[in-house]
Order: sequence, then structure tokens, then C-alpha cells
Amino acid sequence: MSNLPDKKEQIIQVHASLINMVVQTHLNPQLRPQLSEVLKTSAANGWQNLVLRIYKILEGDRSTSLLNDLDEEDGIIIDAILKGIQNPATLPDPTAKNANPTMAAPGIAHMVNEASRGSTQALTLLSTMAEQMSHAGGDLTILAAIMKKLIDGERDPEILSKGMGAQGESLVNAILEELAKLQIH
Repeated sequence: MSNLPDKKEQIIQVHASLINMVVQTHLNPQLRPQLSEVLKTSAANGWQNLVLRIYKILEGDRSTSLLNDLDEEDGIIIDAILKGIQNPATLPDPTAKNANPTMAAPGIAHMVNEASRGSTQALTLLSTMAEQMSHAGGDLTILAAIMKKLIDGERDPEILSKGMGAQGESLVNAILEELAKLQIH
């Protein structure tokens, strides 16, 4: 357990793709349509405060007041984006393997849900994520291989986690729990 990063680093690593995407869009405004699709999905899934702050950053706001009235996770993400704009060397590596993968379950579930409803942006993001996971080995390689099953509606944890270790099974179960919540709404 001692080699796990602290909570702040875990949050940054889980959201590394978003943080990098916002900074890249700041540097290259032509990427804004792709980011807007991601932000639209995020806002629809309860991340409205975070999304509003990201749009303010894209409009040029760099004030520390952007951090006011945010929950801890959103504040950490906004802070990482601001630092990344100021110094790109601080950006997290979206391919790093040290994050707790179960923290990624809500994001994966939201993307699976959107992809299953026809969102090409979510499908593209999941495809990119699956490609990265397939190179990681172990449970993440198996997870990459079952993405299509998840998108197509498979919800049997035994089928989805076949061949996985305890951590992989935990991640699959967390994704399925999040998908079940999304079906209720």
C-alpha cells in the first residue's frame, strides 16, 4: 500500500486524459469541438461545476477564484489544468499505470453508456483508452477486450471478468454498478 500515490495524485491520474485534453485545446483551439463533446457528456452526468470552470479557463480566465465553491475532486482537476497551462511539464501522463483503476469506473461507465447510445465521441475515446489498456497487460488487457461487450449491453460480471484477478473483478463490478445507476436515470 505504501507505493500507492496520495489521494490528490490518484485524482489527477484518473482524470489525466481530461486534464491533458483541456490544455491541448487551450494550445490548439481547433480541438474544441472534440472537447466540447466530452464536456457535454460530463455536464449531463453531474459535472456541471467542473465543466463551467473549464469553459472559463478556455475563455482565458486564470484566476484562483475558479477554485471557489468546488468539491475536492473538481478543485484538484481545475488546479492541475491551470498548472498544466502554465507549465506543461506538470501535466500527468495519461498512460501511467499507478492510478487506482477502480476510481476510473464512473468515467468508463459514462463513456460506455454514451457509446451504447450512439455517441461517436464516446466510442472514439473508449477505443483510444482500450488501445492504451491493451498494452498495459494483465486485467487492463482483459478490460480492453471486453469494451465492445459492455457497449453492446453485456452485464454478467462472471462473463466480463473471466480471467481477471481480484482488482480487475473489482473494477468490472464498479463499472457495472455505475452503469446500473445510469440506467435508473
